[in-house]
Amino acid sequence: MQSVKQYLYIFIFTFVLNVLWEHAHSLLYVHYKGGAITELILFRAALFDAAVITLVAFIFLSVLKVKYGLLAMVVTLVVFAAGLELWALETSRWAYTSAMPLVPLVSTGLTPTIQLGILGYISITLATHVTSTKKIH
Repeated sequence: MQSVKQYLYIFIFTFVLNVLWEHAHSLLYVHYKGGAITELILFRAALFDAAVITLVAFIFLSVLKVKYGLLAMVVTLVVFAAGLELWALETSRWAYTSAMPLVPLVSTGLTPTIQLGILGYISITLATHVTSTKKIH
């Protein structure tokens, strides 16, 4: 998975999926920095998420080339997302509505905690399918 084209596809797929995800779960948030959650905020969040997923994919699949790199990447993304949620909640960057399901023990929202891992996996799978016939382990 070392081609620039593959990472461009990963970024594009991830960005599109994150835009959809951000819109779908934005109803589970009360505010962003004390204000309304706007289209611009959702766009920026999707852009940030796409950049993080693409960077982590590059690190695990092209730089480190670890065995089970895709699995390691997904786990890393979920841990990163949980840490980001904990920081954002602690600093009042955003708050959840009572409808947000929480992950036991860490008390982060379920949808934002799994978002990067799931969308990263889907995006890499799609990008790999589009750009090659090789499978990732």
